[in-house]
Amino acid sequence: MPSQIIGILALIIIGYTISSVRIINEGDQALVERLGRFRRKLKPGLNFVVPALDRISLMASIREKILDVAKQNAITQDNVPLEVDAVVYWRIMDLERTYYAIENVEQAIQELVITTLRSEIGKMKFEETFSSRDELNRALLSQLDEATDPWGVKVTRVEVQEIVPPEEVRKSMQKQQAAELEKRATILQAEGEQEAVIKRTQATVRSVEMLSQVLQQQKDAASILQFLIAKDYVEANQKLGESQNSKVLFMDPKFLTEGLIDLMNSDTTTPENNGQGNNDDDFPSRRRRSS
Repeated sequence: MPSQIIGILALIIIGYTISSVRIINEGDQALVERLGRFRRKLKPGLNFVVPALDRISLMASIREKILDVAKQNAITQDNVPLEVDAVVYWRIMDLERTYYAIENVEQAIQELVITTLRSEIGKMKFEETFSSRDELNRALLSQLDEATDPWGVKVTRVEVQEIVPPEEVRKSMQKQQAAELEKRATILQAEGEQEAVIKRTQATVRSVEMLSQVLQQQKDAASILQFLIAKDYVEANQKLGESQNSKVLFMDPKFLTEGLIDLMNSDTTTPENNGQGNNDDDFPSRRRRSS
């Protein structure tokens, strides 16, 4: 008889011990209620409760969670309708407040994100929604973190994923972007052509200066100059004849020659020669014209 009693007591003790043991995994927490009132919080590891008196009312993860908010309709400050979606990263900081302060914390966060997102979009103009996305994320994070603090929840990050305007607005944006690109290309082409003309002009001026310096050192400068002008004259007429829209052009190179000789003579008048560079003996063609 005593052995049977001892056996029964041993079974009761073993059953009581087993039913009082609670193992909580890492990253989770549990809330214990005793007779309907909050008693304590169970941390990861081995925990003991009082059977029949204590009850685990909630076991939840305190790891960071991701809430994907589907596309929502919003209207900008300048009355442009948009579709906006976002991703929210959040975690439970105080499981007791999260369980007793709000019925469904995840649904509450989702509704809060939608309301705040529409409110922030309504403060911005359409073009600002694309260029100020970082500011929009920061504004959402600040307001959500403040609103969820009484629930024992921490919103760690908010990312607006996609902003979709209506089809007609997208087409207008594409046309505007194409026009802007064409405008930039035209400006760049005009600047390139202007720079090329300037460089060609500078090169021509340098060539004329070098030619003038060389001719000033030659006794038969006029003959050399006449030869060069005649050569260019012949090449120009040849190119003109090769053109499909060719035209016959008659021009006496003598007048060009005499004009350049006069210009050369005026350049050679320096303080060192006291105007001797315009001597008629040096340029027979000038003497003939004057006579």
